[in-house]
Amino acid sequence: MKYIKDLREGDTVSGIYLCKHKQAAVTKNGKPYENVILQDKTGSIDAKVWEPNSQGIGDYDVLDYIDVYGDVTSFQSTLQVNVKRIRVCAEGEYNPADYLPVSSKDIDAMYQELLGLIRSIRTDCYRQLLENLFVKDADFTKAFRNSSAAKTVHHGFVGGLLEHTLSVTKLCDYYCGAYPILNRDLLLTAAICHDIGKTREISAFPENDYTDDGQLLGHIVMGSQMVAERAAQIPDFPHVQLTQLQHCILAHHGKYEFGSPKIPAIMEALALNYADDTDAKLETFKEILEGHKDNSGWLGYNRLFESNLRATRP
Repeated sequence: MKYIKDLREGDTVSGIYLCKHKQAAVTKNGKPYENVILQDKTGSIDAKVWEPNSQGIGDYDVLDYIDVYGDVTSFQSTLQVNVKRIRVCAEGEYNPADYLPVSSKDIDAMYQELLGLIRSIRTDCYRQLLENLFVKDADFTKAFRNSSAAKTVHHGFVGGLLEHTLSVTKLCDYYCGAYPILNRDLLLTAAICHDIGKTREISAFPENDYTDDGQLLGHIVMGSQMVAERAAQIPDFPHVQLTQLQHCILAHHGKYEFGSPKIPAIMEALALNYADDTDAKLETFKEILEGHKDNSGWLGYNRLFESNLRATRP
């Protein structure tokens, strides 16, 4: 079996993958086919089952581990697999750990770095709130360390939420050095907490999909609620400090059209918005480039960036 990251146009696929997504569709000529997403720990790839009713295609469903045979082709500069045979695998034929995308960075080391930033916060109420979450709450800690930062787009892997949070917090720490007018304790606390709602918005791997609460409320609202719940457990938590922290979380997407319940009204909220957007955009671009390693030319139009993208010339 080849890992997905090593697949190239013209390769023959023969191996076990996780069926991350399956959707029935119809061609313009009315012919049924299936859109599938195959996944392993190195990433995911689109696949098409053009003959879903053929003898070689066994019954399978989302989150099944399936033995796939097919060919790797390219469509609009993106690799995909044309599947010819599918067989559902039994337990013991695969190791689930091989099919979960994982951060390329050391999760323990990243978490220790985040704890170091928490220890650097001098405002007692903020530090207590963070310690209650990231040090004393074992269930939250496990969920946070293992969560992705998104279903798709960026940091969609085990440890992705931690990696994104640490990057955003370090960017905010840099901003505080460049702009001493910023309240560092408020900004870093907000950065560390800005996406904690994703531990409830997105289900655990291998599903990694939106929960009912995630669909109905979203991580921004849930994150603000989680901060309020923790603050209520700390005697005499100052109201102003809490509302400013909640505002930063509620405004971190920057604009209403980006799903932000509030527009930044304080400087710390603005700084968090730009740090979050910077890390998300650069990670997204990096993942696009990693998915086109064999393409030294233009990569095609990308709707997120509203531009035709390409890698930097050597």
